[in-house]
Amino acid sequence: MGVGHHEAAWRHPRTDARRILDVGHFQELARIAERGKLDSVFFADGLAVGPRVERNTQSIFEPVTLLSAMAVATEHVGLIATASTTYSDPYNTARKFASLDHISKGRAGWNIVTSAGADEAANFGLDGIPLHSGRYERATEYLEVALALWDSWEDEAVVLDSGTGVFADPTKVHRIDHSGEHFTVRGPLNTPRSSQGRPLLVQAGSSESGKDFAARYAEAVFTAQRTLDEGKAFYTDLKGRLARYGRRPDELKVLPGIVPFIGSTEAEAQALEQEFTDLISPDYALRQLSNMLGIDLTAHALDAPLPPLPPEAEIQGNKSRYRLVKELAAKEDLTVRSLIGRLGGGRGHRTFAGTPDQIADELESWFTAGAADGFNVMPPYLPGGLEDFVAHVVPILQRRGLFRTNYTATTLRGHYGLAAPANRFEGSDERSVAKVG
Repeated sequence: MGVGHHEAAWRHPRTDARRILDVGHFQELARIAERGKLDSVFFADGLAVGPRVERNTQSIFEPVTLLSAMAVATEHVGLIATASTTYSDPYNTARKFASLDHISKGRAGWNIVTSAGADEAANFGLDGIPLHSGRYERATEYLEVALALWDSWEDEAVVLDSGTGVFADPTKVHRIDHSGEHFTVRGPLNTPRSSQGRPLLVQAGSSESGKDFAARYAEAVFTAQRTLDEGKAFYTDLKGRLARYGRRPDELKVLPGIVPFIGSTEAEAQALEQEFTDLISPDYALRQLSNMLGIDLTAHALDAPLPPLPPEAEIQGNKSRYRLVKELAAKEDLTVRSLIGRLGGGRGHRTFAGTPDQIADELESWFTAGAADGFNVMPPYLPGGLEDFVAHVVPILQRRGLFRTNYTATTLRGHYGLAAPANRFEGSDERSVAKVG
C-alpha cells in the first residue's frame, strides 16, 4: 500500500512519498519479501480516488499491471492482486490473472472483493452502492464463469508441433457456454492453463455472506480480528463451514492482518507507533471512518463518542468492518479521536508494538491456539517496516521451527501446500472447439 499501511506513512521521515509512482519501489518490496522467504505479496485495490485526496490516496497503480512488473524482478514470491466482481466482467478478469500466472510461472493469486464504496459506484454510473446480498450473488456467478474459463484449456491442449503444423489440440480446448442471471459467456478463454492450474483464490469478507463464499471457494482468507478470542472464534466458524461444500479444513488458510511496529525495546516500538498516530490528518481519518460506518461524521466532534449507529442489517457497505469498528468503539468507550488513532495503522486490523521477540511470540500464540494458519503482515511504513520484519522477526520464527528457511515449491499454490485443482473438462466429452467448428 504505497509507502506503508499507516494512513500517515507518506508524511513520516522514514518514508519517501515520491516512490509511490516508482515501479522500482514495488519491485524492491517484492525482493525483500522474497529474501524473507515469504509466501506472497498482497495488493489491495479500490476503484475511486479515495475519501480526501488532499490528504492521501491509497490505490495508485492497477495491481495486476504492477504485479506483472514485479514478477520479472523475482523468482519465488507469490503475487496476489485485488480485483472487484462488481464493476467488471469475468472474461477480462480471468484473462488478466491467467496472464499474470504465466508471466510469473505460476505465482498469481486473486483477492476477490465485492466493491462497497459509494465513490466507486459513482465511477460506474450508479447512484448508490449495490445491495450487499446482490453483490455476493453476482460474485458467485462471476467466479463460476472465471473457474470455467480457466479450465477451458486442458493441461495438454498446447501441442506446438511445427512438423505437423498443430499448435493446439482442438479437442482439448472447450467452450463453456455459460448463460446465467448476470453473464452470458461462450468461451473458451484465449489464454491456456497455467503451471499451477489456475490462480490461487483469496477472499477478504467476514460477513455471513462473505464467510459462506469463502468456505465454498477461497483457498486463503485475509481477515481482521483484534483479539485472540475473536481470532479463534472466526477460525473455528470458517473452518466448520467447509464440510458442507465437500472441503477439508487444510484446503483453506486463514490469514489475519497484523500491523507490526518494531523496536529494540517495547518502549521504542510504542514511541514509533505514537509518531505515526500524531501525523494523522483528522479530516482524512473522519472521512475514512464515515465510509466504514456508512454515516457522515465529517462534522462530528473529535472528543465526543460516536453518535448512535444504525443496525448492521441496514448497512449495504462492508458489514464485517462496520461491526468491528462499532464493537471496538463500544467495548473500549473510545472517543472519535481515539478511534481514528486506533484505526490509522490498519483500518481495523490488529496493530502490535514490540520487540522482534514479542512480535514472534504474538504470532506463535495465535498460530498454536488455532486462530491463524499464517498472517498478512502489513508494515506501517515501507520499505523499512518490511525490512525490519524480514531481518529481525523471520529469523526468530525460523529458529523456532515455525517458518521455512528456504522455498521448497515453485508456485504460489505450492507455497500454501495446496495441490493443483482438477480440470472439469479433463477426460470428458463435453463440447470442444473442434466439435463446434
